[in-house]
Amino acid sequence: MSINVILAGPRGRMGSQAINMLLENKDAFTLTVCIDRKHDGVELKDIDGMPDLAVPVYEDPEACFRENEADVFIDLTVPDSGYRNTKAAILHNIRPVVGTTGFTDDQIKDLTFLCEEKKLGAIIAPNFAIGAVLMMKFSKMAAAYFPDVDIIEKHHDQKLDAPSGTAVKTAELMKETRTSKKQGHVNEQEVLEGARGADVDGMKIHSVRMPGLVAHQEVIFGGKGQTLTIKHDSINRDSFMEGIKVSVKQVMELEKLVYGLENIL
Repeated sequence: MSINVILAGPRGRMGSQAINMLLENKDAFTLTVCIDRKHDGVELKDIDGMPDLAVPVYEDPEACFRENEADVFIDLTVPDSGYRNTKAAILHNIRPVVGTTGFTDDQIKDLTFLCEEKKLGAIIAPNFAIGAVLMMKFSKMAAAYFPDVDIIEKHHDQKLDAPSGTAVKTAELMKETRTSKKQGHVNEQEVLEGARGADVDGMKIHSVRMPGLVAHQEVIFGGKGQTLTIKHDSINRDSFMEGIKVSVKQVMELEKLVYGLENIL
């Protein structure tokens, strides 16, 4: 049976790629409606650059969820609207698959509570690339042996949140195995504020935003006489589609919110 999907952000780089993925898997998925901050009341085919599909477009998520039945909601937008969209979908008993990052801990807790209350599945993934998930898992393993670690994450210059959700998630995973430690010299001083990056339990996170980049992260560990670097590069957005495809199928089997693709692979 085909899974009916509502997608937010069809004109974005990730959203347009996700539409192509859904169309390539017509036996498994049906794109029924889109949510876009413009073009209310038109069909997808009426928007420049969009596929020739008679799929209605809404600006108002509440109206969209109220007037249309669907199984899964895919959100690939920005943090502010992503949270509101996801919460509205849950309240209308539609299972979210969310690639938008930048949610706060309180927002995650709020959405988790709602899903538990409704026994409804949801997946929020800072990164849908399978290789990125493996990079995070390997980093968690290495942090048990190398407590000195810096994360350097690099993204395109249109990304709104810094550090990336992937970097934050990586640090959270490493905290589970790493011995807490304040890195660097005890008397270290930043001559320029922020030079040493953001601090998470003594670990440092550095964000690069540059045209030409997609999504890249390296985790650098240091020990006596050696360093270890674990690196992942998304060359294009095709790298995220397999994870989205798996998540849309898997979320139908869940009765709670899962944060991180590594928890369903």
